[in-house]
Amino acid sequence: MQYRKDKKGRDISLLGYGCMRFTRKGSGIDIDKAEREVMAAIRGGVNYLDTAYIYPGSEAAVGEILRRNNCRDQVYLATKLPHYLIRSMDGVEKTFQEELRRLGTDHIDYYLMHMLTDLATWEKLKKLGMEEWIAKKLKSGEIRNIGFSYHGSAPMFKMLVDAYDWDFCQIQYNYMDETSQAGVEGLQYAHRKGLPVIIMEPLRGGRLVDLLPETAKALFRDNPEGLTPAALAFQWLYDQPEVTCVLSGMNSMEMVEENLAVASASRPGCMTEAGKALVERVREEIRRCVKVGCTGCGYCMPCPKGVDIPGAFRCYNAMYAESKSSGRRDYLQCTAMRKDPSSASQCVGCGKCESRCPQHLPIRRLLKEAAGELETVTYKAAKWGVQTFRLW
Repeated sequence: MQYRKDKKGRDISLLGYGCMRFTRKGSGIDIDKAEREVMAAIRGGVNYLDTAYIYPGSEAAVGEILRRNNCRDQVYLATKLPHYLIRSMDGVEKTFQEELRRLGTDHIDYYLMHMLTDLATWEKLKKLGMEEWIAKKLKSGEIRNIGFSYHGSAPMFKMLVDAYDWDFCQIQYNYMDETSQAGVEGLQYAHRKGLPVIIMEPLRGGRLVDLLPETAKALFRDNPEGLTPAALAFQWLYDQPEVTCVLSGMNSMEMVEENLAVASASRPGCMTEAGKALVERVREEIRRCVKVGCTGCGYCMPCPKGVDIPGAFRCYNAMYAESKSSGRRDYLQCTAMRKDPSSASQCVGCGKCESRCPQHLPIRRLLKEAAGELETVTYKAAKWGVQTFRLW
């Protein structure tokens, strides 16, 4: 495993474990499977685990895995404050203490203001007393490093970097987002300011692997270096010295093993000319096919009317990246073949999803477009049959 330094000189593993996408079992997380995968990563040198208050069951699962294996002192824990759900500092403290209990620890190594979107939000938090609260927690050691995660434009990101003496930050960044969101401009700005940068969505919610168009997949089959889609995406990030740690939402042993191998072999400057050329060609093929730039993060959920927004967009994209029949079949299974249908056409245009979307997508319009192509006569008939005859 390769390591890069944080602001205080600590070694952070180049590969971090993103704990949002643990395999689910029934109504909860498959804790035994998650344990095998997390512990394999830790044995492979991963020492940075990232979770959040709003990831269902994730903090408790991470805490249980570390308790079972008595290895809390082998890792750095990162979790996040859902400030957008809180209206007072009493609420902040209550939430923080709940996170400590879930994680089974007396301190958080890397604590983030979750999805801090603009300077006005930070100013509002300051008026509540957030700076004083942070100072108290840093002094007591309950928080060791304070930072923020961000989805938005580079200019606002730079303003937030300058608004407080942060210890680190976290941005969405991958070879399709090089010039969007904080992008390479934000990455390099934070690095110049001495801030370690944690990377999320390196595969854009799996789109740079599972939802690649067939023309892009063909490029990987033919590339002489034998790079897989995931290896290329991670190598592209590891090539940049400004990147401190890349989070991967691993939920299979195959993912863990491949990601460990790539992180162990990659250093700044590791990208070959052939690899760089492959990135450019893959980008071009993706841009030809993708309809919606959704990463599947789920921040838009829950929908008041039960629409599975990320699922609808995933199937919509699959129609164009794979085949129309594949996307429509998946959509039928995921939205209609259930007790409570989650079709895109259930959207009533309330707009709550758009106010929470990190990608700032026009979700209401896109849902109408998706419904128009996914909800065929066959789909509507099947959905009616499922509900009428209780086939779910």
